[in-house]
Amino acid sequence: MGLAGARERWVRTGGIELCVAELGDASQPTVLLVHGYPDSKEVWSEVARRLADRFHVVLYDVRGHGRSTAPTPLRGGFTLEKLTDDFLAVADAVSPDAPVHLVGHDWGSVQAWEFVTVKRTEGRIASFTSMSGPSLDHFGHWIKKRMNRPTPRRVGQLLGQGAKSWYVYMLHTPVLPELAWRGPLGKQWPKILQRVEKLPAGDYPTPSLPQDAAHGAWLYRDNIRARLRRPRPDAYAHAPVQLITPTGDAFLSERLYDDVGEWAPQLTRRSLPAKHWIPRTRPDQLASWIGDFVQTHEDGAAGTAAGQSAGRGTYAERFGGQLVLVTGAASGIGRATAFAFAEAGARIVAVDRDAEGAARTAEMARLIGAPDAWGETADVSDEQAMEKLAEKVAAEYGIVDVLVNNAGIGLAGSFLQTSPEDWKKVLDVNLWGVIHGCRLFGRQMAERGQGGHIVNTASAAAYQPSKALPAYSTSKAAVLMLSECLRAELAGQGIGVSAICPGIVNTNITSTARFAGVDAEEEKRRQKRSARLYGLRNYPPEKVADAILRAVAKNQAVVPVTPEARGARLLSRFSPRALRAIARLEPPL
Repeated sequence: MGLAGARERWVRTGGIELCVAELGDASQPTVLLVHGYPDSKEVWSEVARRLADRFHVVLYDVRGHGRSTAPTPLRGGFTLEKLTDDFLAVADAVSPDAPVHLVGHDWGSVQAWEFVTVKRTEGRIASFTSMSGPSLDHFGHWIKKRMNRPTPRRVGQLLGQGAKSWYVYMLHTPVLPELAWRGPLGKQWPKILQRVEKLPAGDYPTPSLPQDAAHGAWLYRDNIRARLRRPRPDAYAHAPVQLITPTGDAFLSERLYDDVGEWAPQLTRRSLPAKHWIPRTRPDQLASWIGDFVQTHEDGAAGTAAGQSAGRGTYAERFGGQLVLVTGAASGIGRATAFAFAEAGARIVAVDRDAEGAARTAEMARLIGAPDAWGETADVSDEQAMEKLAEKVAAEYGIVDVLVNNAGIGLAGSFLQTSPEDWKKVLDVNLWGVIHGCRLFGRQMAERGQGGHIVNTASAAAYQPSKALPAYSTSKAAVLMLSECLRAELAGQGIGVSAICPGIVNTNITSTARFAGVDAEEEKRRQKRSARLYGLRNYPPEKVADAILRAVAKNQAVVPVTPEARGARLLSRFSPRALRAIARLEPPL
């Protein structure tokens, strides 16, 4: 933790001194980060470090916090008007000739909404990224709309947010918050936050916390009641806004932002499966989104890759900027899935034994819309190779948000003709490859404590028996059951698990599938025939990829894809005898 290498200066305004830190090249676009309550500017350290390679990054301690001085008296010293004075003083000091790109979290976002909606700051803000902090004016209108036209749904929203805002009522009480913060709460707060937010031990600044929190209570007392009672009618944003909403925020309901599009004409929305303190828990994700948003508006947003990744695709709000790893990504369903996530603006790690194919998928993913994409070579059946991959991905790209265990091989032939070597090969890839991925990347997700999703590509063969596919069907049935077990185990940690069960899909798995018990010439003939049959069926892998994104977005458990897969799923549940009869038929090979 900390701002190593930062240049420090003091900005005087309104009788106080603000401690300002700068990183990066001052000739680059300025990104100004504003912290929340009860934080100091150090809460941004990991985000700032990641942004400093590309931008001039500025952080400052809000008045009364960190090393900045507090107003005297405290009452009336923290109004939004005075906080706006502070922002303008800092912006003029660090970027006198160009507007700044503003970023705010928690109360930093609350006050930044004020900055971006008042007339006197027009021309000083190039863009605004908001997270975990609404405009008090917008909040006031949100409340009035629901009180003036109550419906069961709107009343539920009011009550839900009211319950989440319990701490606001406490902070309005006189004296008690200050005593609590300077007493046991101040001492225990880092441990509480580490436990709730899954922060590493020692990862929260403590020296000035009791005083910061006591001073910061006046942010609430000086502003909330006045603005919620009389919200400004003209609180429209005069700069492009990126709204990042953590879906697991314990203090703010997602519904609170339902109407924000009315106030921000140039709005980009993002959602992130995480809790409240995302500057500490998800710095890699935030730096990617902030960097892309800033660059988009620096470049004029005309056809840049960053502009495309910010808003293209049905699931751009859900997956934009998230890190998605896909195995078996050199071709077929894996490549189509990587492209679908790329179109939604996700960052892609394309993994395959075929190094050239993985690199090509990554290159095309970047062209489609992925802000970043990397090709990695690994054999999913090799435990040590997968361990090295997991370590590299975590160290260089971040913790995976979505894992797609897709790599697989085909094997046909009767049970009695299938050798132990054939069994080992298909189970090593189709089952152990999934186990390795789930164990290694799933553990990283669980340790991060911010949720995630695992997708395992099974098959309709998982629940549809066939005399021609005993080994393949067994491996896929095991994947299906593994997915169901993992779903139960990881649900309490916010990690979803989906089993995707395609039927006959036109990929190259048929042309590379093994056929047990036949010579090389006959195997080649059967490969060509099965590839031709699958080609005639012509169900594209892109439809499977769409089903995968939908499964993650909706947290679906078992997803049959193709009509025959859905039909077989129904028969397996309601008429298994019919499936058994079908299994005895000779395959068309």
